[in-house]
Amino acid sequence: MMEIKVVKTEAPKAKYDPAKVPFGTSFTDHMFLMEYDEEQGWHDARIEPYHNLNLDPGTMVFHYAGEIFEGLKAYRAPDGSVQMFRPQENFARMNRSAERLCLPQFDEALALEGLKQLVALDADWVPSVEGQSLYIRPVMIGTDIDIALHGIHKALFYIITCPVSAYYSSGLQPVELLIEMEDVRAVRGGTGFTKCGGNYAAATRAGERAAAKGYSQVLWVDGVERKYVEEGGGMNVMFVMDGKLVTPELNGSILPGITRKSILEMARSWGMEVEERKVSVEELWEGCKSGTVQEAFMCGTAAVVTPIGGFAKDGETVLVNGKTVGEVTRRVYENLTGIQWGKVEDPFGWMVKVK
Repeated sequence: MMEIKVVKTEAPKAKYDPAKVPFGTSFTDHMFLMEYDEEQGWHDARIEPYHNLNLDPGTMVFHYAGEIFEGLKAYRAPDGSVQMFRPQENFARMNRSAERLCLPQFDEALALEGLKQLVALDADWVPSVEGQSLYIRPVMIGTDIDIALHGIHKALFYIITCPVSAYYSSGLQPVELLIEMEDVRAVRGGTGFTKCGGNYAAATRAGERAAAKGYSQVLWVDGVERKYVEEGGGMNVMFVMDGKLVTPELNGSILPGITRKSILEMARSWGMEVEERKVSVEELWEGCKSGTVQEAFMCGTAAVVTPIGGFAKDGETVLVNGKTVGEVTRRVYENLTGIQWGKVEDPFGWMVKVK
């Protein structure tokens, strides 16, 4: 494995105020980097003091969006140790994203080792306050200085981290989603299954329109038939229907969420019946009215679990479970966050100890 060189900062930043932890704006002292070119492959793996990137205005990522990223977290356990949630899954998904966007494949074991060393070095930044964690953002960008349209021959991989509080300050409270029938997040054959910035940029307009109408996020439907539920804003979506845990099947346009995967595995371990299948907007709407849709929630790294209290379309609204947090939703949230923060036994071997 390539050696990872470490240069420690000589000017540590002032630590954050635990009572005022923002989400995603206060970065730690160090970052991990490595570079790629076709002659050398990946090289110069290193941890350095956090710094600005020096990129030419002609760098390809600015012109053709050759960029992918991931998001995961490190947690402070009750015994003071630091652990990460399923980082191997993030790097495996990142390589799948890289293949789709013609970015170079990387050594996942090397990336994991670099991440472990980075988090261990900045372990003092991992919050001890309940509900707070260290957010980890691996990124890869194409760095050819060339505005001709062609494949990517040079790349930069880096990881930055930042302490974060809960994504939603209101906590585990149901939100309402606006069913989006105009804009499309992704289509099969496109980049919907990858975690690339373009997907999120294209989704922003609908989200802003929903927010202006008082909704927390949108509920995306498929881009072909415009009738099947796909995702909720920037997260996967799940429903409890007649006692079963139901989620839209992965079809190439839905992000294969790691929180999604973990919840399905956890529910199956409880003996709960799980279905991954198409769910139409009509089935969802009528199920909310009749009560066959008993619970609904979104899931993802940032917020973990967000209960859904209702859906809106065409000026009408239907509520879910009386706009209260359901039993399954609460159990999923409490067990998953309990494992992540080391308060509940991890029977799956998901957590990776750092320090």
